[in-house]
Amino acid sequence: MSALGRSTGLSHPGRRRRRNEDAWVCHPPLFAVADGMGGARGGEIASRVAATALGESVDGSGESRVVALIQEANRQVYERAREDSDASGMGTTITVALFENGIVSIGHVGDSRAYLIRDHKVDQLTEDHSLVAELVRSGRLSPEEAESHPQRSVITRVLGTDPDVDIDSFSVEAQPGDLFLICSDGLTSMVGDEEILGVVEPRRENLDEAAKELVASANRSGGEDNITVVVFEVVEDGAQAPSKTKPMPALELTPPPPPDEDTLTEVDRVPAIDTMVVPPEDARAIEAGVGQTDGAARSGAVDEEEREPKPHLGVQAARMIIALAVVAGLLLLVYWLFGQSQ
Repeated sequence: MSALGRSTGLSHPGRRRRRNEDAWVCHPPLFAVADGMGGARGGEIASRVAATALGESVDGSGESRVVALIQEANRQVYERAREDSDASGMGTTITVALFENGIVSIGHVGDSRAYLIRDHKVDQLTEDHSLVAELVRSGRLSPEEAESHPQRSVITRVLGTDPDVDIDSFSVEAQPGDLFLICSDGLTSMVGDEEILGVVEPRRENLDEAAKELVASANRSGGEDNITVVVFEVVEDGAQAPSKTKPMPALELTPPPPPDEDTLTEVDRVPAIDTMVVPPEDARAIEAGVGQTDGAARSGAVDEEEREPKPHLGVQAARMIIALAVVAGLLLLVYWLFGQSQ
């Protein structure tokens, strides 16, 4: 029988953002990362509300418990967005792992990720809910092309934008020696899978150092987004007690200050990766080349009105001509009626 060993979590704002919109949970046997998005402080609020909701008491175990926790998190983020005008349109990704009886149950929404490091190999366990990921899975885009695709920040599923959310869930039978990594895309957009393996594998005996080096690697590569990592290990039953819980920063706490190594000026400090959320049907239209999302990619969810594609210019011109013809016809009718009455 396997058991939980050490665990750690670390978050960093990156080199190009002042606010940290990520939140994390490292509370054995529960682990999670949430990456928020939204105007003003909406992203911060969404991720922290979702992470805090994971502490709720729900029925079930394993996958059913993970799904119930994520559904509760979605409900709380959605309700908060409806009640708070400053948080309107906010949303968050979430990836959750729960260790019970030698099984790691994972629930996932968005483009944060869960990895398994086993036998000197790294495997991405979750699938990104993003436009470019769909294109890669369908064979229409290579992984290399996806890295620079202009719509790489379009994601198709998040918490908080709708009262219900589709949740990916599955379980992994853990083995002694396994390392599980949960992270936001601030890491994976800067650091490749093999580099992640190269950082973590030689630092198995010091997970805190592994987490720090993952964050440092992302910052060295540009640090274009908030970076959050949670790592936990699986050991032989009785080999080692779980490490001390690292609580997620409370909702009311302000984000950490910019890193000491940050040398960017205010002119340079701009949101490097704006996230646009579109429903799956709109993403499929973009993928097929027959639809265009309304407006440029931006932080926050897309309102229902904004999800409708803009009419083509030719259609707009035709509508104008028809409207003018109707007005002209009405004027002629009025003129004729006036003449008949004389």
